[in-house]
Amino acid sequence: MNEKELINLIKIGEGINLEFKEGFNVQSLGREMCAFANEGGGKIIFGVRDDGGIKGFSLTNSQSSQIQMIARTMEPVLNIEIETVGDLVVIHIPEGKNKPYSYAGQYYLRGGANSQKLNRDELRAFFQEEGLVSFDEKLNKEFNLKDDFSEDKFKKFLEMANITDNQDKKIVLGNLGLLKNNYLVNAGVLMFCKRVSKFFLQGKVTCVLFEGTSSNIISKKEFDSDLISNYESAYDFIVSKLNTRYIIERERTERFELPKKAIREALMNAFIHRDYFMKGHVQINIFIDRVEISNPGGLVKGLKKEDLGVKSLARNHVLFDILSRTPYVEKAGTGIQRIRDSMREYGLGVEFKSTGFFTVIFQRERFGETTQESSVKNQPKTSQKPAKEERKKLILQAIKEKTFTKRGFAQEIWMNKSTIESDLEELKNAGKIKRIGSAKGGSWEVL
Repeated sequence: MNEKELINLIKIGEGINLEFKEGFNVQSLGREMCAFANEGGGKIIFGVRDDGGIKGFSLTNSQSSQIQMIARTMEPVLNIEIETVGDLVVIHIPEGKNKPYSYAGQYYLRGGANSQKLNRDELRAFFQEEGLVSFDEKLNKEFNLKDDFSEDKFKKFLEMANITDNQDKKIVLGNLGLLKNNYLVNAGVLMFCKRVSKFFLQGKVTCVLFEGTSSNIISKKEFDSDLISNYESAYDFIVSKLNTRYIIERERTERFELPKKAIREALMNAFIHRDYFMKGHVQINIFIDRVEISNPGGLVKGLKKEDLGVKSLARNHVLFDILSRTPYVEKAGTGIQRIRDSMREYGLGVEFKSTGFFTVIFQRERFGETTQESSVKNQPKTSQKPAKEERKKLILQAIKEKTFTKRGFAQEIWMNKSTIESDLEELKNAGKIKRIGSAKGGSWEVL
């Protein structure tokens, strides 16, 4: 690689095929190399901070020998390449030809920008049933980059992912793993198409409101745009059909009948983890006593029902990596638990079913005998974005309660992560908060 190519790659940020290392750490290095070998390969860059800032790094002969030793002691042995580019060092890890690979007796798989440990049986089941052909990384030769590509949706993604838009589009798409041999892969088509059904009929989402608990349809909508637009439209449909009520505690406040963050989580999971080879589509059914969000494909092979909320295997790992760069997706493997926790706070039940489809069933609150349609029409709107000073108060409260993450908070109040980062900087400069520990592993503290 030349320096310009490397700088462009660093601007994309960490992900499924890229890891930044500020310094040399043998323990984490073996884990990351093993995870890359078990996925599609990747690069580890020494001398770069987690935020993409370039620090520089000088590799000693001893460290170079340690890196090669890690590759040789993997099971099976892995061949890697070490390259010095300017004042940075790059380890090129190829996709393993004899998966699964292990390091120090442990098996690792890449999930977004993180590596997670799995046992051999889980990993073998995943590769045998799900990992042989990945829908989202297949080239789509029907998609025309000139006629079918939405520049507006691409620009919106770059903003959400904090990627500078002054780079060549094809270079950015290539570094994200979305463009190969001048063709967009299916994950890129799902993200940046103008109309998904032109390429995948199964990419649409259907939302239905039923009368009571019967099969009589009151209202039905079908959305046929890109993945994020379909997600947002489906979410708006759900919240428009449910209720808001006032709660009298210390003061009169509004509360939506279901936790919105749980709805967002379940809905996004349905788009990311569905089986796109199946002809079905994401389906939302709203009854008077429950809300069901279903997607084609049961649990990813290698996972058991008891693993829900603990482990995560991405059926569409390229798509998961792309969306992990946005406020829509938080830490891998924690979404199910956040749904459970949110519903528990509301005193309501949630059920997960895995057959040919994976379905999340939310129990609804009962507000009386009015019909769903009439109970919705006069409800006040509660989804406005908070102003800056209100955001800062919410940030301080979340830090105190130890529930704050930039991405999670941005997702919850529907703001860009860059806006939250700006608020944090202002709070820090005002002496309200301070950072404890590193940028990646540390936390904020209220002064």
